[in-house]
Amino acid sequence: MTLQPRLADAPLRLAVIGAGPAGLALALRAAQALPRWHVSLFDARSVEHDVARDPRTIALSLGSVQLLRRLGAWPAAAAQPIVEVHVSQAPPTLTLPWGDARAAEVRIRAADEAVPMLGAVLPYGTLVAPMQAAWFAHAQREPQRLVTRFGTPVAAIKPLDAAAGGVEVDAGIAERFDAAVVAEGGVFAQQARKALSHDYRQTAWVGTATMDGAPEGVAFERFTRAGPLALLPLPGGADGARRAAMVWCVGSDDDPVRELTDAQRVAVVNSLLPAAAGRLVALSPLKAFPLGLNAERTLVDGRTVRIGNAAQTLHPVAGQGLNLGLRDAYTLVQALRDVADTGAIDRALAHVEWARAPDRWSTIAVTDFLARSFTWTWPGVAAARGAALAALQAVRPLKSLFARQMMFGRR
Repeated sequence: MTLQPRLADAPLRLAVIGAGPAGLALALRAAQALPRWHVSLFDARSVEHDVARDPRTIALSLGSVQLLRRLGAWPAAAAQPIVEVHVSQAPPTLTLPWGDARAAEVRIRAADEAVPMLGAVLPYGTLVAPMQAAWFAHAQREPQRLVTRFGTPVAAIKPLDAAAGGVEVDAGIAERFDAAVVAEGGVFAQQARKALSHDYRQTAWVGTATMDGAPEGVAFERFTRAGPLALLPLPGGADGARRAAMVWCVGSDDDPVRELTDAQRVAVVNSLLPAAAGRLVALSPLKAFPLGLNAERTLVDGRTVRIGNAAQTLHPVAGQGLNLGLRDAYTLVQALRDVADTGAIDRALAHVEWARAPDRWSTIAVTDFLARSFTWTWPGVAAARGAALAALQAVRPLKSLFARQMMFGRR
């Protein structure tokens, strides 16, 4: 099919492919901030699909919560604020060279950073459903400018020549857009390998824990010899019980979790948790996900931009995957706000690549380093990690700097 060149006075057109949290955030922000752009939101799922029933858990940083509030799509009543993050390493106790024995732990509190929360936790469907409803409301008010293309999988995106400009999006028919954003990510095991890819040979066992004596609003991450074990506080249920989303990472080649009974899994997790976390009394059936790094070298390729898991899929040890994608989306829309013609699009996208690089690469590097460290068997690795945690706890300005980066990314 041959497409006619784009008319100079035609509106600018943006395709957003993928209506998960990152894609919806981008589409909503574009609807608000880019009045000169026509936005089409594509997703393979049908519009009748009840996304609110998706029980997966999402942890968001404070910066992400603030962005979603600005979009008018933050379900505050359904989210559990995180007021403290407790990161520790399993024994033995760390003994410093001068003989001071102390716990290898870091405790980051919202009150110490003068913020109401460090972030929040909520079910995936509880987040995506109001974002989707907000998009539908925008599209209903401006049906000529904002188009919903659910139930329409995109087969291919092809760059057009310089004379035509933009990209061709093949979703059953070929359509021209001035730019396309890919926000369809998926999990590591289902993805085609990108330019930077590494299989950590680790498995994340994910489920819901019912806790006794757990403090409200505290997230725990425990570094064990097999890998990190995380508990993210969930909103309280009708029965008043404390629940947490559990992510238990272990080596895949000699998986110590797979063959355990439910009772044995509860017992092992209790042996690994710090006393401050309370006691695990019940555990839902667990699902296993292989873990790896899968990242593009660049966000921008011509007029195609990748954000979120489509650009970089990370190990969950730092909990920054979706937060990074939301920051990608925000920066992209900010760059396109001043675009007045098609020639300026390329300059705007080049700015996005440059502006996002420090945050993106520092997050990828830290996450990759931590993930790989659990596979190292060198003597002293665990002691070095414990010493780093103790030092971070002891040096208040450094801890605050770390907390700010986790909340808002590298600025």
